[in-house]
Amino acid sequence: MIVSEDPFFEIAGEASGGEEAVARAEELQPDLILMDIRMPGVGGLEATSRIKASLPSVKIVMVTVSDDIADLFEAIKRGAQGYLLKNLSPSAWLDYLRAVSLDQAPMSRELATRILQEFLPGGRASASADPRTAIPSSPRMAAPALSPLTEREKEILERVARGDSNREAASALGISENTVKNHLKNILQKLHLDNRVQLARYAYENGLMDRGAGGG
Repeated sequence: MIVSEDPFFEIAGEASGGEEAVARAEELQPDLILMDIRMPGVGGLEATSRIKASLPSVKIVMVTVSDDIADLFEAIKRGAQGYLLKNLSPSAWLDYLRAVSLDQAPMSRELATRILQEFLPGGRASASADPRTAIPSSPRMAAPALSPLTEREKEILERVARGDSNREAASALGISENTVKNHLKNILQKLHLDNRVQLARYAYENGLMDRGAGGG
């Protein structure tokens, strides 16, 4: 396993199926779980739902050979913090998992683009009522309107929704990376959301991206 070769991570345990994954998670209570989306018996998506119900603070990253958009959004709906394709390089895996562990993982450009395609006029979300491709609602209660956010927070939310990392957002806005991190923490708390993907979905739903559509 790739992560076993990195001293940043300590392997607490493994599971061969969804039922075992749920049981092992409750037994070991790890900080981070790599969850295969396709497993015998209970699948990775259902196992993720069960684990997040009992261990809401655990971070779960889905692993799959497919980048099917329905699976991707369903994983986020179930509470996953991230989504990795098996064909990525080992270094890309490790960099992403470290970032997830430190609450610093940017949303992938691909995911940001797909959410944009789903929400902008003419996208699949506006043309289809197929629930498999609709953007999922947040696992928590519906977030309030954007009014609680300051202008700076709205600027940062827009950058995040476009897939910027903390460093990229800081550079674009002329502020420090730590300032971006602090603002993101406040934004998540104000909107009762859990991660960048939910922030992106919320930004598109509330029209924040309209003011900068196509901008970088």
